[in-house]
Amino acid sequence: MPFAGAASRLAEAVDAAFDAEGAIARATAGYSPRPAQREMARAVAQALDTGQALVVEAGTGVGKTYAYLVPALLSGARVLISTGTKTLQDQLFRRDLPRVRQALGSGARVALLKGRANYVCRHHLRRNLAEGRFERREDIAVLRRIERFAAISATGDRSEAPGIAEDAPAWAWATSTRENCLGQDCSDFGACFVVRARQAAQVADVVVVNHHLFCADLALRDEGVAELLPNADAIVFDEAHQLPQVSTQFLGRSVSTRQLVDFARDLHRAGREEALDAADWTSLSAGVEQAVRELRLAAGRPGRTDVRQARANEPLRRALASVLRALPREALAHFAERGCELGRLLVRVEDLAARLREWSDGVWRPDGDSDAIHWVEVHASSATLQITPLSVAETLRRHREGTSCTWIMTSATLSVAGSFDHFTSAAGLEDARTLRCDSPFDYARQALLYVPRGCADPASAGFAERVAGAAWPLIAANGGRAFVLCTSLRMVEQQAALLAERIAACDCGIELLVQGSASRSALIDRFRCAPRPLLVGSASFWEGVDVVGDRLSLVVIDKLPFAAPDDPVLGARIEAARRAGRDPFREMQLPAAAMALKQGAGRLIRSETDRGVLMICDERLVTRPYGRKLVASLPAFRRTRDADEALAFCERVSATPATSDDRLPEGLS
Repeated sequence: MPFAGAASRLAEAVDAAFDAEGAIARATAGYSPRPAQREMARAVAQALDTGQALVVEAGTGVGKTYAYLVPALLSGARVLISTGTKTLQDQLFRRDLPRVRQALGSGARVALLKGRANYVCRHHLRRNLAEGRFERREDIAVLRRIERFAAISATGDRSEAPGIAEDAPAWAWATSTRENCLGQDCSDFGACFVVRARQAAQVADVVVVNHHLFCADLALRDEGVAELLPNADAIVFDEAHQLPQVSTQFLGRSVSTRQLVDFARDLHRAGREEALDAADWTSLSAGVEQAVRELRLAAGRPGRTDVRQARANEPLRRALASVLRALPREALAHFAERGCELGRLLVRVEDLAARLREWSDGVWRPDGDSDAIHWVEVHASSATLQITPLSVAETLRRHREGTSCTWIMTSATLSVAGSFDHFTSAAGLEDARTLRCDSPFDYARQALLYVPRGCADPASAGFAERVAGAAWPLIAANGGRAFVLCTSLRMVEQQAALLAERIAACDCGIELLVQGSASRSALIDRFRCAPRPLLVGSASFWEGVDVVGDRLSLVVIDKLPFAAPDDPVLGARIEAARRAGRDPFREMQLPAAAMALKQGAGRLIRSETDRGVLMICDERLVTRPYGRKLVASLPAFRRTRDADEALAFCERVSATPATSDDRLPEGLS
């Protein structure tokens, strides 16, 4: 929908900030105005003025971060900014936001707020160190380092802990959960890092959060629990394409074997500390743990189980009933007044029992009108009973319409072949204004889309070998400097093994980096500094990875990223669409694949000087009618199916590489 009307004071101030002689130019070396960035900034300003929801697709290089930060700060409104990942959240708060504030001379108060699992809990850290019950010996050493970090840190944010990986298992012993937090009864409440972070957010003008925390807040509001986030005049969702999926995770309900085991262990400790003579807490907790082990075994092998498979699993039904019988609800009801933690455990056991009964009733005594999806997710040592909403659109719409807060959505991938319908329908934003701000990059000159011949059907035998065989000549000619993006972990393993053989045979100095061999951040850091890197990865490397310059000039995608048809949530949504007489492939599966493909392709060209080849080893892109829609959703690459042309392009890029310093000025990337 076009934007019209007289320019407001905010729009005029935003225009001035982005002028060639404006505040952003004065603060940014090498800055030059970009029409798409200014167009987006004006649209954000108008949304802040009018209160109407806005959806903006901003292609790579538009500079969407500055395009929403400038009007947000100039508006004087109280703004929440929600990001797709904690990495982007940290980058926004520690780099982009301070630069824009300084450029504009803004005195806005800013705050960073994450979920409680990101902050050290002094109480649980001290208690677990004292008890010394750890599964791994190295956890003790890591916890001691966390203890030293907490003693000097102002925030307790695990991302700031030097030399301690954010995904280190020991963090589980140094943080709290909603269930085991003691709240104001905690002796460390006054020095609590979570409380301090929330207090800072309550008085800030701009608060940077992430989608997971935002959706957790919505879920708590639905349960009638006090909200986590402060009220705001506007919310800007960056990487907004992730919001429907994240909302699906948080707006459902679940109970896991890990939650039940944690409850049992907390029961044992609290019972012995607060009411030793009241009951045999050791036996009660052991009974719960034994029943939970049987539940995990009954859930079967790792994977996802839909409601039909769960309903046919009689051992699962019996195991679930055993867990419900083992939960010591009566004992806790009798002795909850003996201590603070026992009182909290009574609340926890009632909540766990209610969730278990709700899941059980939905599977074995279903309501024919239910719009909830019941399924099981099984991992090697745990299982989670999930209840997922069929759609989150209505919930998101209800929350948005229930306040005067303006919602602004932006991402590089929100439209499919020019249409926003898939995203706006999934997010309950059918009434939003939409805007596309295309990338300023010259894709036809800078990049080549290559669909090789002979890879055949991805479902056919030998497909992995054919992909590696087609990709290797380009990888070799390019000197590595490539991503091989796979649609499954199985394909990651296959491509890594096949490419490792070729690297060993030619002794070409290419360094193979494989997902799972190190953390995601460590692999990306190594890729950026290695002379001839080749990274093989799956979903987590398709988006949120920014490698500028000649370090990455080849991206290989194994096949079109259609979601697995055996996914219980997708399967239920497909079935519901068919019952309603709709076409689930065209309404859901194809648009989702198009947006995922855009994300993967977006890894290649990150600046005006980047060049490279995007290789998609799936002939359906050119042989199936829907392939045209997928191609139309990608940037305007020059296209070829000729192997020699693709090889020659790689050789030219390799012979005259751009430098890794050829970056866009800050605010334009």
